[in-house]
Amino acid sequence: MSAIELRPCTLAQAKAFVAEHHRHCAPARWGRFAIAALSDDCLVGVAVVGNPVARGLADGLTAEVTRLCVSAEAPRNTCSRLYGACWRAWRAMGGRRLVTYTLVTETGAAVRGAGFKLVAQVRPSQWSTPSRPRSSHPVYSLAKQRWELSA
Repeated sequence: MSAIELRPCTLAQAKAFVAEHHRHCAPARWGRFAIAALSDDCLVGVAVVGNPVARGLADGLTAEVTRLCVSAEAPRNTCSRLYGACWRAWRAMGGRRLVTYTLVTETGAAVRGAGFKLVAQVRPSQWSTPSRPRSSHPVYSLAKQRWELSA
């Protein structure tokens, strides 16, 4: 089994990887930082950390893993390693809480493996309103779970 090496990467590199490999989400539009996972010098995964999408969580000390994506070639535990690296980087910047979401159909093994705790069930909702029309995406109609790590 190949070792996983974690490195910083640009948001543009992370977006390109997500566009190619993510099962159900488009690349995040913005972020604070991104981390890459390499195996045998080949990019096998990325994580993007940004401001919380939910305005109620945006307290300046909370960040959100907005995208985490690995390729089929990624070694075991790559997702957990990326989540852990996101937390350590955010803590090094003075952050106090990191959140992420999984679909209810996903096991959550990687987030649990990184130490996250399940804190909420989130009902499906659309971003579009009559006063603020937005394009829809099938994932918006799926229930999610919010996970949290805090200092």
